[in-house]
Amino acid sequence: MGLGKTITEKIISKHSGKDVSAGEIVLSNIDFVFGQDGTSGLIIDTLENIGSNVSIFNQKKCAMVIDHSVPSPLSAISQIQQKIRNFALAKKIIFYDLGYGVSHQVIPESGHLLPGNLVIGADSHTCTYGALNLCACGMGSTDIACAFISGKTWFKVPETIKIVISGKLPKGVYAKDIILHIIGDLGAEGANYLAVEFSGETIQQLSMDARFTICNMVVEMGAKFGIMSADKKTFTWLRKRTKRKFRPVEADRQAKYIDIRNYNISKLEPQVAKPHTVDNVTPLSEIEGIPIREAFLGTCTNGRLEDLTIAARIVQGKKIHPQVKFIIAPASRQVLLEAMRKGIIQTFIESGGILVAPGCGPCVGTNAGIPADSENVISTANRNFKGRMGNSNANIYLASPATVTASALTGKITNPRRYL
Repeated sequence: MGLGKTITEKIISKHSGKDVSAGEIVLSNIDFVFGQDGTSGLIIDTLENIGSNVSIFNQKKCAMVIDHSVPSPLSAISQIQQKIRNFALAKKIIFYDLGYGVSHQVIPESGHLLPGNLVIGADSHTCTYGALNLCACGMGSTDIACAFISGKTWFKVPETIKIVISGKLPKGVYAKDIILHIIGDLGAEGANYLAVEFSGETIQQLSMDARFTICNMVVEMGAKFGIMSADKKTFTWLRKRTKRKFRPVEADRQAKYIDIRNYNISKLEPQVAKPHTVDNVTPLSEIEGIPIREAFLGTCTNGRLEDLTIAARIVQGKKIHPQVKFIIAPASRQVLLEAMRKGIIQTFIESGGILVAPGCGPCVGTNAGIPADSENVISTANRNFKGRMGNSNANIYLASPATVTASALTGKITNPRRYL
């Protein structure tokens, strides 16, 4: 392998069987490929158009997950889900039905992914898995259908931007605040078709849950991949979930980066993305006091156990503001069970919170928590576009679980520091 390669160049080189560099177009073997209920219907249609008897390249590397409409709110959606269920059974592929949780939590926690893997999914937030030292990205349903048959897909090898994060997390500041700050700085197109390699002492301090949060949102600045090195925390997390051997991938010292950005977060305050774009980011102090009527804790960004734990500490022994709908969607059944064992769910319910099934929940506006006209919502999700939660006349603010929960208590955008 040639000198001076990024993590992405190394992984794609390995999967395409030749030494490749940024800018080259290659055909690569895939380690894992999946669709969710919003996209799998189209995947199945494409496969049926190719031929009624198409065979899947490897049943242990192909999956479908029902996570967007859980449970289904409409007969038309139920029909699509039934079609997915029947296909998964017939083809004997991996299938996670209603209630398992969000694909981006269920797939990694089920031990399907390893460092050095190349993964594609019919969902834009597939980039989440880069926290495990692998390359993962979302693709359209037709590309995914072709990968289901061939086990391959094509890539233009992306250039890489290196982001080095240093400093100790200030009180009330979390991974979500870091990534919102970076997106606000770089802009929604600041990393278009680039790989983003995260490093620095702050990343090493973060838990795996927090690292997933950061990689999850790289697509909000246009990135193809978000990727981190593997360390002891990564290995511990993986060994609880798989017995398979793996080899982590490091960038070479002479690796070529299109840009290197340094962020010191030791003075960062909680961040909020204002409506209606993710890069419309401001320090919380500049918009504190804006009234909110709905607070949502969950999603593939912030529905993990650490997020629920942070929120439960804030809400413990208190009551949600009487005019706020505080909705909680654990990212997976496993997360829900663990949160129940720790008393976290009881804390939420006693405070006046509303629990919905593990899955995407209100984030995608399908069947839960759709806001009324002109209502302000504060959410731990990754997107705040007009209509994202099912009503284009509502306003969505994005923030950390701590900020969302503190705001649910007061009925207005609130700095969580006063509750910590």
